[in-house]
Amino acid sequence: MNKTLCLLLSAMLASSAPALAAETSADVLIRHATVIDVEHGRATSGQAVAIRGTDILAVGDDAQLATQWKAAQTIDAKGRYLIPGLWDMHVHFGGGPALIEENKALLPLYVAHGITTVRDASGDLAEQVLSWRGQIASGQLFGPQLFTSGAKIEGIAPVWKGTLEAGDKAGVDAALDREQRDQVDFVKITDSTLTPELFLYALSQAKQRGLRTSGHIPMALTVGQAVDAGISSIEHLDYAYKAGVKDEAAIAADFAAGRIDRAEANRRLRSGFDRATAMQAYERFAKAGVAVTPTLDGGRIIDFLDVEPRDQDPYLAYIGPGLRATYAWRVERAAKATPEQIQARHAHYAEVAAVLPMLQQAGVQIMAGTDAGFLNSYNFPGIGLHNELALYVREGLTPVQALQSATRAGPAWFGKLDRYGAVSAGKAADLVLLERNPLEDIAATRAITTVVMRGKVYDRAALDRMLSDSKAQVAEWNAKTSP
Repeated sequence: MNKTLCLLLSAMLASSAPALAAETSADVLIRHATVIDVEHGRATSGQAVAIRGTDILAVGDDAQLATQWKAAQTIDAKGRYLIPGLWDMHVHFGGGPALIEENKALLPLYVAHGITTVRDASGDLAEQVLSWRGQIASGQLFGPQLFTSGAKIEGIAPVWKGTLEAGDKAGVDAALDREQRDQVDFVKITDSTLTPELFLYALSQAKQRGLRTSGHIPMALTVGQAVDAGISSIEHLDYAYKAGVKDEAAIAADFAAGRIDRAEANRRLRSGFDRATAMQAYERFAKAGVAVTPTLDGGRIIDFLDVEPRDQDPYLAYIGPGLRATYAWRVERAAKATPEQIQARHAHYAEVAAVLPMLQQAGVQIMAGTDAGFLNSYNFPGIGLHNELALYVREGLTPVQALQSATRAGPAWFGKLDRYGAVSAGKAADLVLLERNPLEDIAATRAITTVVMRGKVYDRAALDRMLSDSKAQVAEWNAKTSP
Protein backbone atom coordinates (compact mmCIF):
# COMPACT_ATOMS: atom_id res chain seq x y z
CA MET A 1 0.00 0.00 0.00
CA ASN A 2 2.77 2.44 0.94
CA LYS A 3 4.69 1.48 -2.20
CA THR A 4 1.64 2.14 -4.36
CA LEU A 5 1.09 5.52 -2.71
CA CYS A 6 4.72 6.45 -3.25
CA LEU A 7 4.49 5.53 -6.94
CA LEU A 8 1.30 7.59 -7.29
CA LEU A 9 2.88 10.62 -5.66
CA SER A 10 5.98 10.29 -7.83
CA ALA A 11 3.83 10.22 -10.96
CA MET A 12 1.89 13.27 -9.83
CA LEU A 13 5.10 15.20 -9.15
CA ALA A 14 6.59 14.18 -12.48
CA SER A 15 3.48 15.29 -14.38
CA SER A 16 3.51 18.67 -12.62
CA ALA A 17 7.22 19.34 -13.12
CA PRO A 18 6.84 21.29 -16.40
CA ALA A 19 4.17 23.51 -14.83
CA LEU A 20 6.33 24.19 -11.80
CA ALA A 21 9.27 25.01 -14.01
CA ALA A 22 7.17 27.44 -16.04
CA GLU A 23 6.02 29.20 -12.89
CA THR A 24 9.59 29.76 -11.73
CA SER A 25 11.04 30.80 -15.06
CA ALA A 26 11.66 34.53 -15.57
CA ASP A 27 13.24 36.61 -18.30
CA VAL A 28 14.90 39.03 -15.90
CA LEU A 29 15.76 38.79 -12.22
CA ILE A 30 16.83 41.96 -10.42
CA ARG A 31 18.66 41.03 -7.22
CA HIS A 32 19.74 42.78 -4.01
CA ALA A 33 17.75 45.94 -4.81
CA THR A 34 16.36 48.50 -2.43
CA VAL A 35 12.79 48.84 -3.64
CA ILE A 36 11.15 52.23 -3.22
CA ASP A 37 7.49 52.14 -2.21
CA VAL A 38 6.57 55.52 -3.69
CA GLU A 39 3.02 55.51 -2.37
CA HIS A 40 4.10 55.27 1.27
CA GLY A 41 7.58 56.74 1.01
CA ARG A 42 9.37 53.62 2.21
CA ALA A 43 12.56 51.86 1.12
CA THR A 44 12.98 48.10 1.54
CA SER A 45 16.45 46.68 1.02
CA GLY A 46 17.49 43.17 0.02
CA GLN A 47 14.72 42.68 -2.52
CA ALA A 48 14.51 40.71 -5.75
CA VAL A 49 12.16 41.39 -8.67
CA ALA A 50 11.22 38.69 -11.20
CA ILE A 51 10.08 39.82 -14.66
CA ARG A 52 8.60 37.83 -17.52
CA GLY A 53 7.59 39.56 -20.73
CA THR A 54 6.14 42.96 -19.87
CA ASP A 55 5.06 41.98 -16.34
CA ILE A 56 6.51 41.96 -12.86
CA LEU A 57 5.79 38.45 -11.58
CA ALA A 58 7.14 38.63 -8.04
CA VAL A 59 8.83 41.00 -5.61
CA GLY A 60 10.23 39.87 -2.29
CA ASP A 61 13.14 38.86 -0.13
CA ASP A 62 16.17 38.24 -2.32
CA ALA A 63 17.34 35.11 -0.56
CA GLN A 64 13.93 33.51 -1.00
CA LEU A 65 13.17 34.60 -4.55
CA ALA A 66 16.65 33.77 -5.82
CA THR A 67 16.00 30.10 -5.00
CA GLN A 68 12.52 30.14 -6.57
CA TRP A 69 13.18 31.95 -9.83
CA LYS A 70 15.60 31.21 -12.62
CA ALA A 71 16.15 33.91 -15.21
CA ALA A 72 17.88 34.33 -18.53
CA GLN A 73 19.24 37.69 -17.37
CA THR A 74 20.22 38.71 -13.86
CA ILE A 75 20.90 42.28 -12.72
CA ASP A 76 22.89 42.83 -9.55
CA ALA A 77 21.31 45.93 -8.00
CA LYS A 78 23.20 45.86 -4.71
CA GLY A 79 23.48 49.35 -3.24
CA ARG A 80 20.97 50.71 -5.75
CA TYR A 81 17.36 51.88 -5.62
CA LEU A 82 14.49 50.68 -7.78
CA ILE A 83 11.55 52.96 -8.63
CA PRO A 84 8.63 52.74 -11.08
CA GLY A 85 9.20 54.26 -14.51
CA LEU A 86 8.80 58.04 -14.69
CA TRP A 87 5.91 59.76 -16.49
CA ASP A 88 6.04 63.18 -18.16
CA MET A 89 2.41 64.29 -18.31
CA HIS A 90 2.78 67.31 -20.58
CA VAL A 91 4.91 67.19 -23.73
CA HIS A 92 4.48 68.53 -27.26
CA PHE A 93 5.45 67.31 -30.72
CA GLY A 94 5.18 69.85 -33.51
CA GLY A 95 6.66 72.46 -35.77
CA GLY A 96 5.11 71.26 -39.03
CA PRO A 97 5.67 68.31 -41.38
CA ALA A 98 9.27 69.35 -42.08
CA LEU A 99 10.14 68.58 -38.45
CA ILE A 100 8.60 65.13 -38.18
CA GLU A 101 11.97 63.37 -38.06
CA GLU A 102 13.40 65.83 -35.54
CA ASN A 103 10.39 65.20 -33.30
CA LYS A 104 10.69 61.44 -33.68
CA ALA A 105 14.33 61.71 -32.65
CA LEU A 106 13.22 63.04 -29.26
CA LEU A 107 11.63 59.72 -28.25
CA PRO A 108 14.88 57.98 -27.16
CA LEU A 109 15.79 61.04 -25.05
CA TYR A 110 12.85 60.29 -22.79
CA VAL A 111 13.85 56.66 -22.32
CA ALA A 112 17.50 57.60 -21.71
CA HIS A 113 16.29 59.72 -18.76
CA GLY A 114 14.09 57.04 -17.20
CA ILE A 115 10.81 58.30 -18.65
CA THR A 116 8.80 55.29 -19.78
CA THR A 117 5.51 57.11 -20.48
CA VAL A 118 4.67 60.53 -21.90
CA ARG A 119 1.37 62.36 -22.40
CA ASP A 120 1.30 64.44 -25.59
CA ALA A 121 -0.77 67.59 -24.97
CA SER A 122 -1.13 68.34 -28.68
CA GLY A 123 0.95 70.20 -31.20
CA ASP A 124 0.47 70.38 -34.95
CA LEU A 125 1.48 66.79 -35.81
CA ALA A 126 -1.58 65.05 -34.39
CA GLU A 127 -1.93 62.36 -37.06
CA GLN A 128 1.77 61.55 -36.89
CA VAL A 129 1.71 61.26 -33.09
CA LEU A 130 -1.36 59.02 -33.22
CA SER A 131 0.56 56.80 -35.63
CA TRP A 132 3.61 56.75 -33.34
CA ARG A 133 1.39 55.72 -30.43
CA GLY A 134 0.37 52.56 -32.27
CA GLN A 135 3.85 51.86 -33.61
CA ILE A 136 5.38 52.10 -30.13
CA ALA A 137 2.69 49.85 -28.65
CA SER A 138 3.31 47.21 -31.35
CA GLY A 139 7.09 47.41 -31.06
CA GLN A 140 7.66 48.93 -34.51
CA LEU A 141 9.02 52.20 -33.09
CA PHE A 142 11.32 52.69 -30.12
CA GLY A 143 10.08 55.13 -27.51
CA PRO A 144 8.18 55.57 -24.27
CA GLN A 145 4.55 54.57 -23.99
CA LEU A 146 2.65 57.42 -25.61
CA PHE A 147 -0.73 58.84 -24.66
CA THR A 148 -2.08 61.66 -26.81
CA SER A 149 -4.95 64.10 -27.12
CA GLY A 150 -4.76 64.08 -30.89
CA ALA A 151 -5.66 67.45 -32.39
CA LYS A 152 -6.77 70.11 -29.91
CA ILE A 153 -10.25 71.64 -30.12
CA GLU A 154 -10.27 75.37 -30.86
CA GLY A 155 -12.39 78.15 -32.32
CA ILE A 156 -12.41 79.40 -35.90
CA ALA A 157 -9.06 80.57 -37.36
CA PRO A 158 -7.06 80.08 -34.14
CA VAL A 159 -3.48 81.06 -33.45
CA TRP A 160 -2.40 77.43 -33.08
CA LYS A 161 -2.06 75.11 -36.06
CA GLY A 162 -3.25 71.53 -36.29
CA THR A 163 -6.58 72.10 -34.55
CA LEU A 164 -10.18 70.98 -34.92
CA GLU A 165 -12.05 74.27 -35.41
CA ALA A 166 -15.47 74.78 -33.86
CA GLY A 167 -17.66 77.86 -34.25
CA ASP A 168 -20.86 76.47 -32.77
CA LYS A 169 -22.15 73.52 -30.78
CA ALA A 170 -22.46 71.39 -33.90
CA GLY A 171 -18.81 72.09 -34.59
CA VAL A 172 -17.84 70.99 -31.09
CA ASP A 173 -19.91 67.83 -31.48
CA ALA A 174 -18.21 67.07 -34.78
CA ALA A 175 -14.78 67.65 -33.23
CA LEU A 176 -15.56 65.27 -30.38
CA ASP A 177 -16.82 62.70 -32.90
CA ARG A 178 -13.45 62.97 -34.64
CA GLU A 179 -11.57 62.59 -31.36
CA GLN A 180 -13.49 59.45 -30.58
CA ARG A 181 -12.84 58.04 -34.06
CA ASP A 182 -9.14 58.68 -33.47
CA GLN A 183 -9.45 56.95 -30.08
CA VAL A 184 -7.61 59.75 -28.31
CA ASP A 185 -6.55 59.20 -24.72
CA PHE A 186 -7.96 62.57 -23.61
CA VAL A 187 -9.20 65.82 -25.17
CA LYS A 188 -7.22 69.07 -25.18
CA ILE A 189 -9.30 72.29 -25.45
CA THR A 190 -7.68 75.70 -25.84
CA ASP A 191 -8.89 79.29 -25.87
CA SER A 192 -7.24 81.14 -28.73
CA THR A 193 -10.55 81.80 -30.53
CA LEU A 194 -12.97 79.32 -28.95
CA THR A 195 -15.74 81.26 -27.21
CA PRO A 196 -16.12 80.82 -23.45
CA GLU A 197 -19.58 79.34 -23.94
CA LEU A 198 -18.30 76.75 -26.39
CA PHE A 199 -15.34 76.00 -24.12
CA LEU A 200 -17.73 75.04 -21.32
CA TYR A 201 -19.94 73.14 -23.76
CA ALA A 202 -16.95 71.15 -25.03
CA LEU A 203 -15.96 70.23 -21.48
CA SER A 204 -19.46 69.10 -20.52
CA GLN A 205 -20.00 67.11 -23.72
CA ALA A 206 -16.62 65.41 -23.45
CA LYS A 207 -17.45 64.41 -19.89
CA GLN A 208 -20.79 62.97 -21.01
CA ARG A 209 -18.91 60.87 -23.55
CA GLY A 210 -16.53 59.59 -20.88
CA LEU A 211 -13.53 61.53 -22.21
CA ARG A 212 -10.93 63.13 -19.95
CA THR A 213 -10.16 66.77 -20.70
CA SER A 214 -7.46 69.35 -20.17
CA GLY A 215 -6.99 72.81 -21.54
CA HIS A 216 -6.27 76.51 -21.38
CA ILE A 217 -9.12 78.26 -19.61
CA PRO A 218 -10.44 81.45 -21.26
CA MET A 219 -9.81 84.71 -19.40
CA ALA A 220 -13.54 85.42 -19.58
CA LEU A 221 -14.26 82.40 -17.37
CA THR A 222 -13.33 81.60 -13.81
CA VAL A 223 -11.35 78.45 -13.18
CA GLY A 224 -14.25 77.28 -11.02
CA GLN A 225 -16.57 77.39 -14.03
CA ALA A 226 -14.24 75.06 -15.89
CA VAL A 227 -14.12 72.74 -12.88
CA ASP A 228 -17.91 72.70 -12.66
CA ALA A 229 -18.15 71.94 -16.39
CA GLY A 230 -15.97 68.86 -15.91
CA ILE A 231 -12.36 69.67 -16.77
CA SER A 232 -10.13 66.78 -15.69
CA SER A 233 -6.74 68.47 -15.48
CA ILE A 234 -5.57 72.06 -15.32
CA GLU A 235 -2.42 72.63 -17.33
CA HIS A 236 0.08 75.22 -16.03
CA LEU A 237 0.30 76.60 -12.50
CA ASP A 238 -0.84 80.08 -13.56
CA TYR A 239 -4.44 78.90 -13.79
CA ALA A 240 -4.29 77.53 -10.25
CA TYR A 241 -2.91 80.91 -9.17
CA LYS A 242 -5.82 82.63 -10.96
CA ALA A 243 -8.30 80.52 -9.02
CA GLY A 244 -6.86 82.00 -5.81
CA VAL A 245 -7.61 85.61 -6.76
CA LYS A 246 -10.39 87.02 -4.62
CA ASP A 247 -11.88 89.15 -7.42
CA GLU A 248 -11.44 86.54 -10.16
CA ALA A 249 -15.13 86.52 -11.09
CA ALA A 250 -15.28 90.30 -11.42
CA ILE A 251 -12.11 90.37 -13.51
CA ALA A 252 -13.47 87.63 -15.80
CA ALA A 253 -16.76 89.52 -16.19
CA ASP A 254 -15.01 92.82 -16.99
CA PHE A 255 -12.81 91.10 -19.57
CA ALA A 256 -15.79 89.32 -21.14
CA ALA A 257 -17.68 92.61 -21.43
CA GLY A 258 -14.71 94.37 -23.02
CA ARG A 259 -14.29 96.81 -20.14
CA ILE A 260 -10.64 95.79 -19.67
CA ASP A 261 -8.02 94.27 -21.96
CA ARG A 262 -5.85 91.23 -21.25
CA ALA A 263 -2.96 93.29 -19.88
CA GLU A 264 -5.22 94.98 -17.32
CA ALA A 265 -6.86 91.68 -16.43
CA ASN A 266 -3.44 90.17 -15.75
CA ARG A 267 -2.40 93.20 -13.69
CA ARG A 268 -5.47 92.83 -11.49
CA LEU A 269 -4.98 89.08 -11.18
CA ARG A 270 -1.37 89.53 -10.09
CA SER A 271 -2.35 91.91 -7.30
CA GLY A 272 -5.38 90.04 -5.99
CA PHE A 273 -4.19 86.65 -4.75
CA ASP A 274 -5.69 85.63 -1.41
CA ARG A 275 -4.60 82.50 0.46
CA ALA A 276 -8.00 81.73 1.99
CA THR A 277 -9.68 82.05 -1.41
CA ALA A 278 -7.01 79.86 -2.94
CA MET A 279 -7.31 77.08 -0.39
CA GLN A 280 -11.07 77.03 -0.82
CA ALA A 281 -10.61 76.73 -4.59
CA TYR A 282 -7.99 74.00 -4.28
CA GLU A 283 -10.13 71.97 -1.93
CA ARG A 284 -12.80 72.23 -4.62
CA PHE A 285 -10.31 70.89 -7.17
CA ALA A 286 -9.51 67.96 -4.92
CA LYS A 287 -13.16 67.16 -4.28
CA ALA A 288 -13.88 67.20 -8.02
CA GLY A 289 -10.84 65.04 -8.77
CA VAL A 290 -9.21 67.73 -10.90
CA ALA A 291 -5.44 67.35 -11.25
CA VAL A 292 -2.93 70.15 -11.87
CA THR A 293 0.10 69.86 -14.13
CA PRO A 294 2.35 72.74 -13.00
CA THR A 295 4.87 72.87 -15.92
CA LEU A 296 6.83 75.07 -13.52
CA ASP A 297 10.24 74.91 -15.18
CA GLY A 298 8.94 76.02 -18.56
CA GLY A 299 7.78 79.33 -17.12
CA ARG A 300 10.90 79.76 -15.03
CA ILE A 301 13.21 79.34 -18.02
CA ILE A 302 11.75 82.38 -19.79
CA ASP A 303 11.26 84.41 -16.61
CA PHE A 304 14.95 84.15 -15.72
CA LEU A 305 16.64 84.21 -19.12
CA ASP A 306 18.20 87.54 -18.16
CA VAL A 307 20.29 85.90 -15.42
CA GLU A 308 20.28 82.26 -16.61
CA PRO A 309 20.89 82.34 -20.38
CA ARG A 310 20.44 79.00 -22.09
CA ASP A 311 21.80 79.62 -25.59
CA GLN A 312 25.01 77.70 -24.77
CA ASP A 313 23.33 74.85 -22.91
CA PRO A 314 25.13 71.59 -23.77
CA TYR A 315 21.77 69.81 -24.09
CA LEU A 316 21.15 71.75 -27.31
CA ALA A 317 23.38 69.13 -28.94
CA TYR A 318 20.38 66.76 -28.74
CA ILE A 319 17.86 69.17 -30.30
CA GLY A 320 17.52 69.40 -34.07
CA PRO A 321 18.09 72.72 -35.84
CA GLY A 322 14.46 73.08 -36.89
CA LEU A 323 13.21 72.61 -33.35
CA ARG A 324 15.82 75.02 -32.01
CA ALA A 325 14.57 77.61 -34.50
CA THR A 326 11.08 77.40 -32.96
CA TYR A 327 12.56 78.65 -29.66
CA ALA A 328 13.36 82.05 -31.13
CA TRP A 329 10.06 83.87 -30.77
CA ARG A 330 9.81 83.44 -27.00
CA VAL A 331 13.48 84.23 -26.51
CA GLU A 332 13.21 87.40 -28.60
CA ARG A 333 10.09 88.52 -26.77
CA ALA A 334 11.77 88.00 -23.40
CA ALA A 335 14.84 89.94 -24.55
CA LYS A 336 12.72 93.00 -25.35
CA ALA A 337 11.45 93.32 -21.77
CA THR A 338 12.31 96.43 -19.80
CA PRO A 339 14.11 96.15 -16.43
CA GLU A 340 10.78 96.75 -14.71
CA GLN A 341 9.13 93.97 -16.73
CA ILE A 342 11.99 91.60 -15.93
CA GLN A 343 11.67 92.36 -12.23
CA ALA A 344 7.92 91.75 -12.48
CA ARG A 345 8.58 88.41 -14.21
CA HIS A 346 10.84 87.28 -11.39
CA ALA A 347 8.33 88.33 -8.74
CA HIS A 348 5.42 86.70 -10.51
CA TYR A 349 7.30 83.40 -10.82
CA ALA A 350 7.81 83.37 -7.04
CA GLU A 351 4.14 84.16 -6.43
CA VAL A 352 2.93 81.42 -8.75
CA ALA A 353 5.43 78.85 -7.45
CA ALA A 354 4.19 79.45 -3.90
CA VAL A 355 0.88 77.89 -4.97
CA LEU A 356 2.45 74.44 -5.36
CA PRO A 357 2.63 73.40 -1.67
CA MET A 358 -0.86 74.84 -1.18
CA LEU A 359 -2.21 72.46 -3.82
CA GLN A 360 -0.46 69.59 -2.07
CA GLN A 361 -1.89 70.64 1.28
CA ALA A 362 -5.39 70.75 -0.19
CA GLY A 363 -5.06 67.21 -1.54
CA VAL A 364 -4.93 68.12 -5.22
CA GLN A 365 -3.26 65.56 -7.45
CA ILE A 366 -0.09 67.16 -8.84
CA MET A 367 1.07 65.61 -12.11
CA ALA A 368 4.66 66.20 -13.16
CA GLY A 369 4.80 67.60 -16.67
CA THR A 370 7.37 69.69 -18.48
CA ASP A 371 5.75 71.38 -21.51
CA ALA A 372 8.86 70.17 -23.35
CA GLY A 373 8.97 70.24 -27.11
CA PHE A 374 8.74 72.70 -29.95
CA LEU A 375 8.20 76.43 -29.28
CA ASN A 376 8.98 76.16 -25.57
CA SER A 377 12.49 77.55 -25.44
CA TYR A 378 15.16 75.38 -23.79
CA ASN A 379 12.48 73.17 -22.22
CA PHE A 380 14.28 69.96 -23.11
CA PRO A 381 12.68 66.52 -23.57
CA GLY A 382 14.06 64.01 -21.09
CA ILE A 383 16.23 66.02 -18.72
CA GLY A 384 13.42 68.56 -18.35
CA LEU A 385 11.42 66.26 -16.08
CA HIS A 386 14.30 66.02 -13.62
CA ASN A 387 14.58 69.81 -13.64
CA GLU A 388 10.84 70.02 -12.98
CA LEU A 389 11.06 67.67 -10.00
CA ALA A 390 13.96 69.63 -8.54
CA LEU A 391 11.83 72.77 -8.64
CA TYR A 392 8.95 71.00 -6.91
CA VAL A 393 11.21 70.26 -3.96
CA ARG A 394 12.77 73.71 -4.03
CA GLU A 395 9.29 75.26 -3.89
CA GLY A 396 8.05 73.20 -0.96
CA LEU A 397 7.21 69.59 -1.81
CA THR A 398 9.04 66.72 -0.16
CA PRO A 399 11.12 64.38 -2.34
CA VAL A 400 8.51 61.65 -1.98
CA GLN A 401 5.71 64.02 -3.04
CA ALA A 402 7.72 65.05 -6.07
CA LEU A 403 8.40 61.40 -6.90
CA GLN A 404 4.70 60.57 -6.57
CA SER A 405 3.89 63.31 -9.07
CA ALA A 406 6.12 61.61 -11.65
CA THR A 407 5.28 57.94 -10.99
CA ARG A 408 1.76 57.65 -9.56
CA ALA A 409 -0.20 60.78 -10.49
CA GLY A 410 -0.19 60.06 -14.22
CA PRO A 411 -1.39 56.47 -13.86
CA ALA A 412 -4.03 57.65 -11.37
CA TRP A 413 -5.33 60.27 -13.81
CA PHE A 414 -5.62 57.70 -16.58
CA GLY A 415 -7.19 55.13 -14.23
CA LYS A 416 -4.21 52.80 -14.57
CA LEU A 417 -2.84 52.49 -11.04
CA ASP A 418 -3.62 48.80 -11.21
CA ARG A 419 -0.87 48.55 -13.81
CA TYR A 420 1.62 51.32 -13.03
CA GLY A 421 3.03 53.40 -10.18
CA ALA A 422 4.60 50.70 -7.99
CA VAL A 423 7.24 48.00 -7.97
CA SER A 424 4.98 45.06 -7.20
CA ALA A 425 3.68 41.83 -8.67
CA GLY A 426 1.17 42.31 -11.46
CA LYS A 427 2.46 45.74 -12.42
CA ALA A 428 4.10 46.64 -15.73
CA ALA A 429 7.82 46.02 -15.94
CA ASP A 430 8.64 49.72 -16.37
CA LEU A 431 11.39 50.42 -13.85
CA VAL A 432 14.35 52.70 -13.19
CA LEU A 433 17.40 51.70 -11.15
CA LEU A 434 19.17 54.56 -9.38
CA GLU A 435 22.53 54.98 -7.71
CA ARG A 436 21.07 56.95 -4.78
CA ASN A 437 17.93 57.13 -2.69
CA PRO A 438 15.38 59.55 -4.23
CA LEU A 439 13.42 59.70 -0.96
CA GLU A 440 16.38 61.56 0.53
CA ASP A 441 17.39 63.63 -2.48
CA ILE A 442 15.20 64.12 -5.55
CA ALA A 443 18.34 64.72 -7.63
CA ALA A 444 18.91 60.97 -7.35
CA THR A 445 16.40 60.49 -10.20
CA ARG A 446 19.17 61.72 -12.50
CA ALA A 447 21.63 59.02 -11.37
CA ILE A 448 20.25 56.26 -13.57
CA THR A 449 22.12 52.99 -14.06
CA THR A 450 19.41 50.92 -15.77
CA VAL A 451 15.99 51.41 -17.33
CA VAL A 452 13.56 48.53 -17.79
CA MET A 453 10.80 49.39 -20.26
CA ARG A 454 8.12 46.90 -21.23
CA GLY A 455 10.34 44.21 -19.72
CA LYS A 456 13.42 44.99 -21.83
CA VAL A 457 16.62 45.99 -20.03
CA TYR A 458 18.69 49.02 -21.03
CA ASP A 459 21.85 49.30 -18.98
CA ARG A 460 23.96 52.44 -18.64
CA ALA A 461 25.91 51.60 -21.78
CA ALA A 462 22.70 51.23 -23.79
CA LEU A 463 21.34 54.50 -22.42
CA ASP A 464 24.58 56.25 -23.30
CA ARG A 465 24.34 54.88 -26.84
CA MET A 466 20.85 56.38 -27.15
CA LEU A 467 22.29 59.75 -26.19
CA SER A 468 25.31 59.48 -28.46
CA ASP A 469 23.17 58.34 -31.39
CA SER A 470 20.82 61.28 -30.83
CA LYS A 471 23.74 63.70 -30.71
CA ALA A 472 25.23 62.24 -33.89
CA GLN A 473 21.92 62.58 -35.72
CA VAL A 474 21.60 66.22 -34.69
CA ALA A 475 25.20 66.90 -35.75
CA GLU A 476 24.37 65.46 -39.17
CA TRP A 477 21.30 67.71 -39.49
CA ASN A 478 23.37 70.71 -38.37
CA ALA A 479 25.98 69.99 -41.02
CA LYS A 480 23.31 69.89 -43.73
CA THR A 481 21.77 73.21 -42.65
CA SER A 482 24.97 75.17 -41.98
CA PRO A 483 26.05 77.63 -44.72
